[in-house]
Amino acid sequence: MPLTGEYQPSTVDWARKQAEEYEASDGARAGEILDRPIIVVTNVGAKSGKLRKTPLMRVEHEGEYLAVGSLGGAPKNPVWVYNLRKNPHVEVQDKAERHDYTARELSGAEREVWWQRAVEAFPNYADYQTKTERLIPLFVLTRH
Repeated sequence: MPLTGEYQPSTVDWARKQAEEYEASDGARAGEILDRPIIVVTNVGAKSGKLRKTPLMRVEHEGEYLAVGSLGGAPKNPVWVYNLRKNPHVEVQDKAERHDYTARELSGAEREVWWQRAVEAFPNYADYQTKTERLIPLFVLTRH
């Protein structure tokens, strides 16, 4: 069942503009960050209960996607990490395709396999991990 509710635009200007432009054009515009493809993940705010839209690097394997909570190697998690932990039902838009997914946080060997896929898709992730003491959270997104 698709997510419903009130949309609350991001307070981060570039992220809001990119997500909205991507969504409006079915991914024909604003489809890359640093020359790498993105997806837009819609999630429900942990505190607000409102719909949030986040552009994330496209890491896909056999129909599943990965949400990487890197925040460029910042010392804290991006807010959407807490949203997925509380409300794992998300919508993924990959170009014109939109479907419901369930987010599941990864650990152990499964996390390591997906981390390698993440670094392969976007090599900057390896550098981001060296910039922070926190283990960057990874969520596999599985279609309903």
